[in-house]
Amino acid sequence: MANVLLIGMGTTTFSALQSLLDRVNVQGVVRNVDDDPVVTLAREAGIPIFNATSMPEIKSLVSKLQPDCVVVSSYDRILPPDLIELSEFINVHYSPLPHYRGRANVNWAIINDEPCAAISIHKISPGLDDGNILFQRLIPIDYADTVATVYDKLNAIQQQYLGELVVKVANGYEGKPQNQAEADYCCTRLPQDGEINWSDSTRRIDRFIRALVFPFPGAYTYFQGKKLLIWQAQPLKDPPVYKGRIPGRVVGRSKTEGYVDVLTGDGVIRLLEVQLPGEERTPPAQVIKSIKSTLGLQVSELLNRIEILERQITELKENVK
Repeated sequence: MANVLLIGMGTTTFSALQSLLDRVNVQGVVRNVDDDPVVTLAREAGIPIFNATSMPEIKSLVSKLQPDCVVVSSYDRILPPDLIELSEFINVHYSPLPHYRGRANVNWAIINDEPCAAISIHKISPGLDDGNILFQRLIPIDYADTVATVYDKLNAIQQQYLGELVVKVANGYEGKPQNQAEADYCCTRLPQDGEINWSDSTRRIDRFIRALVFPFPGAYTYFQGKKLLIWQAQPLKDPPVYKGRIPGRVVGRSKTEGYVDVLTGDGVIRLLEVQLPGEERTPPAQVIKSIKSTLGLQVSELLNRIEILERQITELKENVK
């Protein structure tokens, strides 16, 4: 039975560990949290957890354990050549490689209105998400899918196939080289990249919101100077036609049903669940009380706030004299 070290920091690691437990001897899990479902599963199986997540620490660990294979599932750093030469390294990547190399692949796939997401399992080489493809499976992205539901589907595929694939690699399976000419890349997404542009199309805003739901930071806008997270929304079918249009303007609200309708660049989107900083998620009608409201940062509002701050600073200076 092959000896395997699992490196994983994110949401894909749980299903990776489940798959490996059935087929190989897992020597340990490298993970930077003290208690979560991955840690619980590992402890129940008698597998040590290593919090050593820096590159020198991982290199030292691989040198000590000498695993037949190192499986990487959710790790946000590029492994250097002097590390990957110590063992057989395999990476789980949620995109149709050689396309969508890099970060936030499922998020970008939904934002970009791709018809499919994918799981690719490949050998690790010095290039970014390079190396022979060992396994690949595409799944359709449904119109109602969120990044969370797509991850659930891909995690299920990983759980089904990863363990047996590692056994194949231990028995000499090499896979097929990637076509470098077809490679394209995704950049990292940061929390501040989640601001909604209400001038975008309804379809794009809908995808944008669905691409950033939990466990990601969420799409957001501003309301009365406060950040407002949008967790759930849906395009309004057959909306009224607005020849005069201010994107971000609230044009409908139901106190009983809790929704709020907002103009986009070409239609109307219905907000169903929102959250203010430090508060619980709530129906948007509990936060937005007027159809005269406009979401997003307004220049007039910013200037007004600057004027208020300047006045307060002036008052403070006078009080100090």
